[in-house]
Amino acid sequence: MREEPSQQIDRRAIRVWQLNGVVTTLVFAIITATLYIVKGQYNWPDFVSYITYGLAALTSIYLLVAIFVVPYIKWRRWRYQIYPHEIYVQRGLIIITRTVVPISRVQHVDTEQGPFLRAFKLSTVSVSTAATTHQIPALPVEEAEQLRDDIARLAGVDDDDE
Repeated sequence: MREEPSQQIDRRAIRVWQLNGVVTTLVFAIITATLYIVKGQYNWPDFVSYITYGLAALTSIYLLVAIFVVPYIKWRRWRYQIYPHEIYVQRGLIIITRTVVPISRVQHVDTEQGPFLRAFKLSTVSVSTAATTHQIPALPVEEAEQLRDDIARLAGVDDDDE
């Protein structure tokens, strides 16, 4: 069996994923609060109260897990390695997925940033093949740009469209 990839993503990925967890939790909290307010305005059956309390409990649990558990596990599992003929990526939370992308299949390489990644000066490298797109998230911007250029060079991908 092949060894796990040696390159790890930036530790600031934890903060980015925590912020994503907070935003998702806020959406659930707004839905729950809206249901609670609307329930108070109308004479709905008692089971609606139980649903509201259950949603509030689940939202609280989700917040704790999304902030204090998931980001740390994801960060520990995310690894990658670039070889002359392949890209090796490992990721997962409960199930660990290891993907080998042959360099000869690479059609396009991009770097991208959302608002949270940009705030932490991180970037994601996206490697496109005919079948799918593979991502290496949360790399420092300079490292991501260098990795993008290295993969493009190995794959013989023309970067004129940047």
